[in-house]
Amino acid sequence: MNPPSGTPKPEGTGPQEKPEAESANKRDPFIPLISQEKAAGGGNLPPGKAGLVVGTVRVDGTVRSQGAMIAVVTNPEQRVYFIRQGDHLYDGDVEKIDMDGVTFRVSSKDAFGRPIERVITKRIYAKAGEQQ
Repeated sequence: MNPPSGTPKPEGTGPQEKPEAESANKRDPFIPLISQEKAAGGGNLPPGKAGLVVGTVRVDGTVRSQGAMIAVVTNPEQRVYFIRQGDHLYDGDVEKIDMDGVTFRVSSKDAFGRPIERVITKRIYAKAGEQQ
């Protein structure tokens, strides 16, 4: 039952309109004032070893080959890579590889944009049922 066209519609029943001029000049209160960069890189990463993020790789093993050490790492998409000492990754470098794991030097920025360097050691990932 619709009201006759001659009667006015009660207020609040129609779609509400948002004033655009008021919201255009206001800052979004949920965006942080201090810039934060994602550790994972966010957008598109380069292909290959250059796109590996230290925080997301898993060290599966190490191999000694012709006097040099090679580490076998896996990314979150289950792709396997062989990295050597001195290789450059997306957010750091491979500093040292030994029989227990890999040491990375990660370069990042703090919340205020100042550069930070950290040393992260990742041990070999033990599969279920294996002793380490």
